[in-house]
Amino acid sequence: MEAARFAVAGDASLRGATAGVRLTVEHVVTGGPRGTIRWHVTIDDGEVGLAAGPALAPDLRFTTDYATAAQIATGELGAQRAFVEGRLRVGGDLGVLIRHQKALSTIDDALAGVRARIQGT
Repeated sequence: MEAARFAVAGDASLRGATAGVRLTVEHVVTGGPRGTIRWHVTIDDGEVGLAAGPALAPDLRFTTDYATAAQIATGELGAQRAFVEGRLRVGGDLGVLIRHQKALSTIDDALAGVRARIQGT
């Protein structure tokens, strides 16, 4: 989590890609070694933050099991494929997801280095 926070804080392209966007996305991973875990990403007009725990009022919620989350985190499985296969569920306003796809993609790109370190590459 700390590496991910650092990655989004230090990525200059995020400020432009998320300017004008206000959005909170909660991630829920079930069935892990520590039970269900939650964290959230908050976008506030160019500022992106990550925090452990549930969001107070998420606009979107992504829910998946531990094995699928691990595959997505390491890049072994794409989130879109997991969604199509029913392994990743999305709750909330799907229109928000579509409208802010570029901002969310830029956050995903900013986290690519963290995924690479997880994989050891």
